[in-house]
Amino acid sequence: MYRITNIYLLAAFGTIGGALFGFDVSSMSAWIGTDQYLEYFNHPNSDLQGGITASMSAGSFAGAIAAGFVADHLGRRYALMIASVIWIIGAVIQCSAQNVAHLVAGRVVSGLSIGITSSQVCVYLAELAPARIRGRIVGIQQWAIEWGILIMYLISWGCGKGVEGPSSFRIAWGVQAVPGLVLLVALFFFPESPRWLAGQERWEEALDTLAILHGKGNRHDPVVQVEFEEVKEAARIAHEAKDVSFLALFGPGIWKRTLCGVSVQVWQQLLGGNVQMYYVIYLFQMAGMSGDTSLYSSIIQYVLFVVTTGVILPFIDRVGRRPLLIAGAIICMVLHYATAGTMAVYGHPVDQIDGNANLRWELAGAPGKAVIAMAYIFVSVYGFTWAPVAWIYASEVFPLKYRAKGVGLSAAGNWIFNFALAYFVAPAFTNIQWKTYIIFGVFCTVMTFHVFFFYPETAQRSLEEIDLMFDSDVKAWQTHKIHDRFTEQIEQHRKQSVVEEHVGDADHKESV
Repeated sequence: MYRITNIYLLAAFGTIGGALFGFDVSSMSAWIGTDQYLEYFNHPNSDLQGGITASMSAGSFAGAIAAGFVADHLGRRYALMIASVIWIIGAVIQCSAQNVAHLVAGRVVSGLSIGITSSQVCVYLAELAPARIRGRIVGIQQWAIEWGILIMYLISWGCGKGVEGPSSFRIAWGVQAVPGLVLLVALFFFPESPRWLAGQERWEEALDTLAILHGKGNRHDPVVQVEFEEVKEAARIAHEAKDVSFLALFGPGIWKRTLCGVSVQVWQQLLGGNVQMYYVIYLFQMAGMSGDTSLYSSIIQYVLFVVTTGVILPFIDRVGRRPLLIAGAIICMVLHYATAGTMAVYGHPVDQIDGNANLRWELAGAPGKAVIAMAYIFVSVYGFTWAPVAWIYASEVFPLKYRAKGVGLSAAGNWIFNFALAYFVAPAFTNIQWKTYIIFGVFCTVMTFHVFFFYPETAQRSLEEIDLMFDSDVKAWQTHKIHDRFTEQIEQHRKQSVVEEHVGDADHKESV
């Protein structure tokens, strides 16, 4: 069967799995302020709306937990195929929703799919891509999420303007099945991960896959041979270990990686980015916008999100992970505190805004425009930094044996906090108003110090170099200086392996 071999084409199709997440975000954020949605679902209050929004994250948490087991036993490619089928089923359930419970069930099913794709697409692409461009390849997943948000928002906006009654959101939710079907078909033409194949001792297939990916089919290409040696070494170490459980991720020699992988995903949520995507319409309404104006303003934000991530991806491996994470946390911290201060000083409590009793705080005029401007700056900074880097970093820090389950656990951390925040923010805007931004500002303050002291630099290092780096005693803030040292260590390991192999062959011949 024909196999797609261009790494960028593989990333383009593979990250449709990320676009599914984006579709589901906009499938809710685009409708929570519309008459069609509010009237059909009897104007859900802030607690109920938080539950509806968060239901997708609950399913994603379960899917991410299961993803590692599925991907380790069936392979990365078949795990994504299963996720595609689940996504199509979830879209059908949402499209046919008759009440809130029906809608929540559909979002939970869709969430199961997103939990698998969000954790395993980045694992799959990290294992296919060469080290020098791994960041931009894995980062394409985040870009796909953002394109999914924008495309689905525009589809929903068009349906809301052109279709009357419940059919408007049913059409939009039904369209979600299309990218899932495209991904399912494309996966039939994808190669399996060479590192997973090596883990199953399917050496010839692993070498052939590396050859078509990195050597134009030439198994003897020097780049292919170097990569194959690294894969063999990683697989040898993996086979020496026992079967991995989630508990093993917290054992000696691995817990630091688990802490980095899980916490970077948790911090991405606590930064406030995805919550901004869910409830941006609320913020704009509190800032004095209504009707089509607030919808247009939301579209501008989503466009900024797509553009900023697209701009940083070609340079993300040169800049490095640590500078982007630290700078992003500091700037977003300042923006959160400034937004809270502006809302507190110039805003005032109200009973409702445009008939929406969930919104109890309002500010208008220049302060309202300032809050909107800060929202635009925030989403741009998020798009430059934490949005793509958190997914890249989590996919890099785990060794082969632990990678699928480790990234699955990291994604589960992302989703459980996504669930908590998606549920929390709607009633927070109702009950504590501007203080909501103080909470996110504090999170950004804490994560700045955590990243600086505990996150080693992983950019432009092979996955095997990263293994050695975590096993060393080098301080996190010094790891950007030690690339040559680890290159020498890996070369020594390779030579030692070759010597041991020759000695073993000689002993075998002598015994014969």
